[in-house]
Amino acid sequence: MYISSVLLLPLLSGSAYAHTYIWGVFVNGVDQGTFRGIRTPAYNGGPNAGGYANSPVKDVGSIDLRCNVLGDIQAPDTLKVQPGDNLTFDWHHDYRNDTDDVIASSHHGPSLIYISPDPPTENSFVKIWHEGLYESLPFPKPGKWSTTSNVAKNFGHMNVRIPKDLKAGFYLLRAEMIGLHEGESSFLTNPRRGAQFYPDCVQIEVTGNGTVDLPKGVSFPGAYNYSDPGIVYDVYCSTETKSRTTGGPCTTTYPIPGPTVWSGAWAETTAVSVGPVSGTTTAAPWSTWIQNSVVTSATYTDRRSVTVVGSSVYVAKWSTTYQTPAVATKRW
Repeated sequence: MYISSVLLLPLLSGSAYAHTYIWGVFVNGVDQGTFRGIRTPAYNGGPNAGGYANSPVKDVGSIDLRCNVLGDIQAPDTLKVQPGDNLTFDWHHDYRNDTDDVIASSHHGPSLIYISPDPPTENSFVKIWHEGLYESLPFPKPGKWSTTSNVAKNFGHMNVRIPKDLKAGFYLLRAEMIGLHEGESSFLTNPRRGAQFYPDCVQIEVTGNGTVDLPKGVSFPGAYNYSDPGIVYDVYCSTETKSRTTGGPCTTTYPIPGPTVWSGAWAETTAVSVGPVSGTTTAAPWSTWIQNSVVTSATYTDRRSVTVVGSSVYVAKWSTTYQTPAVATKRW
């Protein structure tokens, strides 16, 4: 069954029912427009109950770990970039401005960025940047982590550069934040706990005359396992020798999950000054949502006046060849 990309664009209500996801991308400091080129995650609540955009993916074997829920649905536009360009992902929680908290203050963990040809294939995701625990602090302080002490403190900005001399073509940038606040046990053994993954994908077209091909990478799902020490990890160990939650031994270092950063990535990824936001800073009320793989669409006046107009079961269908995104006439 075909569902249009316009219908599936998740539309955020004005209430605080959102986990973090990318609202915009700055290229060399210039905003490309709110939600442009971004495969924005679906809303997972109903019309009268709390829910989230980018509700965390916790099953490391799920296809949703690739680009989040409905991640196979293309955005109707693609961002043009060149090798060496500085990209700044603008992550937010409720509003696209500097007053937004970006991510809950408890959601300590690493940040990671991968690049893959679009569409992805087996072992096509190549890591080009990551950051994890960069300062340990005495218990009970969790230390300084990328998600909460870097990205959140810098207004949601996560920075990366397009690899030098990268061959022209269509690519996906898979950016991710991982919350480890419940990560002392795995989702496999305790579905109420486990690391929380917040992946989001951005469509880019690399232009120019580059000749560098991406090397073999990893697959999503497949890159992470519950046995990985960076997936099951107690962020509150800090300098203690014994965990206060599990009773097990602690470590003051953190092994970032996934592969090492590709040698062809930039050694230094520094922040750049960004200009004003182009586009809306608050998304419209939800008109579609997904629960247990059922997509529901509705007409919406407010939470007391919602009329369901249709529903259907959704199964992710990733193409094996590049498809030009459909032109959308309306985004929100």
